[in-house]
Amino acid sequence: MRKLLIIGLIAGAVACSKKTSKLIDNAEMTPDKVTVTEERVTEILWDEWGVPHIYAKNNADLYYSSGWAQMHSHGNTILQNYAHARGEAAKHWGMEKLENDMLVHALDFPRIAVQWYESQSLEFKTFIQKYVDGMNDYMQANPQSITDENKAIAPIVKEDVLKNYLFVIYTRFIAGDDLNTVKNWEHTGSNTYAVGPSRSASGNAMLVMNPHLPWHDEWLFYECHFNAPGMNSYGATLVGMPNLGIAFNENLGWSHTNNTIDNADLYELSLQDGGYLLDGVVEQFDVRSVSISAKTEKGTIEKLDVPILQSQHGPVLKQDGDKAIAIRMPGFDRPYPAKQWWDMASSRNFYQFESAIKDVQIPFFNIMYADKQGNIFYMFNGQVPVRSTGDWDMWSGIVDGTKSELIWNEIHSYDELPKIKNPPQGWLQNANDPPWTSTFPMLLDPKDYPPYISPVSMSYRPQISAKQLAEDESITFDELVSYKMSTEIEMANRLLDDIHDAAVRYGKGNVLIEKADSVLMAWDRHADVDSRGMALFYQFAHSLGTYDQSIYTEKWSLDNPRETPDGIADPYKAIKKLEAIAKRMTDAGVPLDIPWGDIYRIKYNGHNLPGNGADGSVGVFRVAWSEEGPQADGRTYIDGGDTWQAVIEFGDKVKAKVLMSYGNSTQPGSPHYGDQLELFSKKEMRDCYYYREDVEQHVKIREVLGVNGFTKAKY
Repeated sequence: MRKLLIIGLIAGAVACSKKTSKLIDNAEMTPDKVTVTEERVTEILWDEWGVPHIYAKNNADLYYSSGWAQMHSHGNTILQNYAHARGEAAKHWGMEKLENDMLVHALDFPRIAVQWYESQSLEFKTFIQKYVDGMNDYMQANPQSITDENKAIAPIVKEDVLKNYLFVIYTRFIAGDDLNTVKNWEHTGSNTYAVGPSRSASGNAMLVMNPHLPWHDEWLFYECHFNAPGMNSYGATLVGMPNLGIAFNENLGWSHTNNTIDNADLYELSLQDGGYLLDGVVEQFDVRSVSISAKTEKGTIEKLDVPILQSQHGPVLKQDGDKAIAIRMPGFDRPYPAKQWWDMASSRNFYQFESAIKDVQIPFFNIMYADKQGNIFYMFNGQVPVRSTGDWDMWSGIVDGTKSELIWNEIHSYDELPKIKNPPQGWLQNANDPPWTSTFPMLLDPKDYPPYISPVSMSYRPQISAKQLAEDESITFDELVSYKMSTEIEMANRLLDDIHDAAVRYGKGNVLIEKADSVLMAWDRHADVDSRGMALFYQFAHSLGTYDQSIYTEKWSLDNPRETPDGIADPYKAIKKLEAIAKRMTDAGVPLDIPWGDIYRIKYNGHNLPGNGADGSVGVFRVAWSEEGPQADGRTYIDGGDTWQAVIEFGDKVKAKVLMSYGNSTQPGSPHYGDQLELFSKKEMRDCYYYREDVEQHVKIREVLGVNGFTKAKY
């Protein structure tokens, strides 16, 4: 066995309608024959968008159905994700996946997953097992749906579900920045609104759900409708997770956004005499060894013996000379996030919802909430370490690992975290900004909280978010949909007047500058498919530096958080950059006023459509970005941004518009692999089929549960 040292691990790593009385005997379920009995059945009604509306006899059947439905829609993706989460990716795809597997084992996810499963109640052990049974039974009944390569990953076992949660939440969200496992981390995030009765034209509370994540792999969302006795919840979850992560029911709903929380800390250790210095004393590492299988270039499997070093700070991820980096993360002693999400979805009022979240089992995400009673609520949710000293800048960098006083062991309680309920302004927003700017006038003061809890800042995207709500005293449902879809570019609003003045001053007689200026002045300052000037401005803005405060005359200030930064600090330099961008486009044969949708495209599973929106750094609420950037053909292809989108109004009946940008399946040959992208391109949303009578009008396939899984039945 070859020995490897973990070096360089941080790398780019249920109301009844007239049809519900038509009940089906579980023993006789064929498309051509159904038997009516008085026993309620468990069934999945698939609509024209590939959304499974699950109607289950009990909660165990609900979880089984969830597993079956997810495997139907994302089977190959889930298996690949689970292989990564197991720390077995190198066995299937070769040495290039070795760092992934080393990370999984360094963080000890396989052991923690077993421990977490044993900690669950008997009820939740049953739920997890039923979810796994549903996935495995689907594969057994539909072996052709899984590629030969991915069949080797099956079967799925109960611990895989928890390994996947640990892998995604901890390496992609909590420590994604620290571990460098996320491309363009600054773009990954979300938008959310909550509008109270005093601000709503109808007098009903409204909620916007709008995560922004990559359009592939473990980041994918899955839209699903859960119905069981006492449960009618609609929403989305990351694929391979059994619970709805963001959802609404008839009484309430919530959404998540990535929050500005630092709960993963990297410590620099000073190595000496085979150990590390702590308070002037050499401490020895705890050492364990794991065996990782990896496929060689010849296709053979090689066993690699990997030593894992554990310090008092946490596992060692990297060594270089006499230094090492260790990571510390919270929450491994809080194994009930799935139970918390279930309780949130089961809640019928704010009291029950608050009881569900008080244990802070979910370690990372902001929570935005609205309900039928008119309550709105925002919480800076997450497991924030209780630290003895220091501010945000200190803890967001590399921490001195030689001092034991900097090793934290506790997290802040629910009562100690920033939150707002029913602000007098009647609205709340979060667009990945710190909690202080969730409403205006600001009701949360940073000085009332530890200085390390969150930074003090507000970028363009949340400024647009707050402006939309603050300037509309009577917001209709349709207006809220339009705000969610807005492509207005706030950075342009701050700079274009100064750019025009600079062009007049420094570009007179320069044909290229005058042409660029005329294009920008005629531009609508939006990133719609037909916006002419966005392509020019987008490249110009990035040449300046979209997050660089030094380019502005007036820097961002907490005293004026929604109107700063503003103005061009060096007009001449800016105009020369504009000229360079215009020349580059002209030399490439690209018109300066090319429609944005001609150059910013959606290319996904055979679809090639005009795009809209942009990355959030230029100040747009409609986020759509490309991880790879411009391609050889001069176009940029969207592969991340708006994913699951929902706008909900909590009236006498729930009203909702929804969209799953990239469709509700990644299975080869599925009609739902990208079928909603045309709506995305048109900035449109779908009607949500929440009530049974609405679902019944859109059933394309009906499946009924029997002793050997689901089979199709007439509807």
